[in-house]
Amino acid sequence: WPDLDVQLSSVTEQWAQFAVAGPQSRALAARILPGIDLSNGVFPYMAAAETAWRGAPARIYRLSFSGELAFEIGVPSVYGDAFMRALIAAGQDLGVAPYGTEAMAIMRIEKGHAAGGELNGQVTAGDLGLGKMLSTKKIFIGQALASRPGLIDPQRPGLVGARPVDQSKRIRAGAHFTPLSGPRDAANDLGWISSTAFSPSLNSWITLGFIKGGAGRIGERVLAFDPVRGAETEVEICSPVFVDPEGGRLRG
Repeated sequence: WPDLDVQLSSVTEQWAQFAVAGPQSRALAARILPGIDLSNGVFPYMAAAETAWRGAPARIYRLSFSGELAFEIGVPSVYGDAFMRALIAAGQDLGVAPYGTEAMAIMRIEKGHAAGGELNGQVTAGDLGLGKMLSTKKIFIGQALASRPGLIDPQRPGLVGARPVDQSKRIRAGAHFTPLSGPRDAANDLGWISSTAFSPSLNSWITLGFIKGGAGRIGERVLAFDPVRGAETEVEICSPVFVDPEGGRLRG
């Protein structure tokens, strides 16, 4: 629509937004916003609504970046401090506690959620297993580039998970996947590990990375070779979604 004259104004700074996540998140959100029905049948995953908190406008979204049942609640920024204090006070008997970006980083790896370590400017939707989101029925920005032979090569590195065969072993980001036998050199390089974390849920180190052939190699065992730190660990390629792959927590 070249004839339209459109201007946008960001209102991000006008709102303070809080993620309320975990098994008791619905109970806590309902205490804070008693005027809205948050039951799964009425307010399902991805729902959004406008409501009020202590006479101030509020917005609530059924979103989750932790993989847990979660809600995001926004209030005008001037109410941010008071709202946070109210959340903590209302959730004392529910075991409420603030969590930070390091905890979030672990949970996003547990759920196979691609972030900075995976999004390096060269990765495509297909590499991340999201190729089905690219329409085959209509033109979209990037369509021509996305269909180039090098970007749809079945042997192109795709996102996978990997776990050490020996759960006591640590794996670090930056290590490369190589065959279990043979030279550890560029000619035998299968891919790389982009993110790692110790998962309290699984009591093991887990990793996200990219390997030639992608999901087609799930179940194979390869080596995580780390020449910089002088380490090599046998790992099993697996789904990048380590925890609750069915999404039962998220949608419950």
